[in-house]
Amino acid sequence: MRILIYSYNYHPEPIGIAPLMTELAEGLVKRGHSVRVVTAMPNYPQRRIYPKYRGKLYHTEYKNGVKIQRSYVWIRPKPSLLDRILLELSFFITSFLQALNGPRPDIILFTVPSLPVCVPAALLGWLYACPVVLNLQDILPEAAVHTSLLKNKYLIRIFAALEKFAYRSATKITVIADGFVENLLGKGVPKSKIELLANWADVNFIRPLPKENNRFRAVYQLMDKFVVLYSGNIALTQGLETVVEAAKSLQHIPDIAIVILGDSLGLQRLQQYVLRCGVSNVLLLPFAKREHLPEMLAAADVGLVVQKQNVISFNMPSKIQVLLASGRAIVASVPLSGTAASSVQKSGGGIIVPPEDPHALTAAILDLYKNPEQVETLSRRSRQYAIEQYALEQALNRYEALFDSLVAHPIDEANASSIR
Repeated sequence: MRILIYSYNYHPEPIGIAPLMTELAEGLVKRGHSVRVVTAMPNYPQRRIYPKYRGKLYHTEYKNGVKIQRSYVWIRPKPSLLDRILLELSFFITSFLQALNGPRPDIILFTVPSLPVCVPAALLGWLYACPVVLNLQDILPEAAVHTSLLKNKYLIRIFAALEKFAYRSATKITVIADGFVENLLGKGVPKSKIELLANWADVNFIRPLPKENNRFRAVYQLMDKFVVLYSGNIALTQGLETVVEAAKSLQHIPDIAIVILGDSLGLQRLQQYVLRCGVSNVLLLPFAKREHLPEMLAAADVGLVVQKQNVISFNMPSKIQVLLASGRAIVASVPLSGTAASSVQKSGGGIIVPPEDPHALTAAILDLYKNPEQVETLSRRSRQYAIEQYALEQALNRYEALFDSLVAHPIDEANASSIR
């Protein structure tokens, strides 16, 4: 098949959707498909276009058989509301022109975020008379509203209209968690249109490694420590202040080290909070390079997943699959009724504690510190579950089967009626 992937984020961006779409695209190429990716100039998480790509309107390159067509976007490190609007509009316009610059695809896959991309994706599907698959990584604008990222009532209405259009115009919608299914059904999306396809991890790349002779531990003087590690976004949905407050309660145990890896702007904000709290056992570090990720994850005894209490069924951290694949015990400070809690519970590889509750988080970390056998049991379950449920090859099988079925039968009657 000729597959067009429309994704704002892609390689070399290190976290979030970018590694997922990169692995999917390259995996499909290895299976004999022709894959073209339309994406923005890389800028995440620093919110600055990477040096190699600055000053360009368009840039085309190839990586592992994938044709990558990049386009300019308006990006600012500390965006105002106007900057955010210009970002969406710039990608909307420039990416559509790139998408037209190539052969007719048999199928289009586009990811949300970014939500406005649903318009050019739908138009391309109409122009090329091919199925369009919406890959829903976050439910927008719900996530933006709940985290106070989007407050303007007029913009909320516009994004709500875009959301309805995205669901109506897509041939199929792939979601990454059960909670997403329930959310969409509650908005009137036909069940026949929704496909649950969980995110994945490359379990051959992300794998358990020994803590002994671990370079990450050695470089940061963590060899004899019980390491509790968080790696990921430091944004409005996480509330990492809870982790800092828990660390403060654990300062009397010098063997416990809290390590947080994130983007530079997020780390700066968190550093200020660390200083205000007078915390000395928190190590703040920039993201590790992708090739060093397995060893960095292996440096941990426990991996953290953190969300605020208002994050229920519109966000699913991709770090869960990665932590499970690394074979590490998880402590998830997340809403008990949310998608993240459900995923960790099913794996059997972690402990759930209430969100934004530093006392509960402290107690969970202390319990694991005192019970290494439990840590070992959770770690073993994590890896086993990742192999059984989240392996990249299984995800490729599911996406390939979905694409095959849609190309053979582009629009069933249920979808045709919803589009009309």
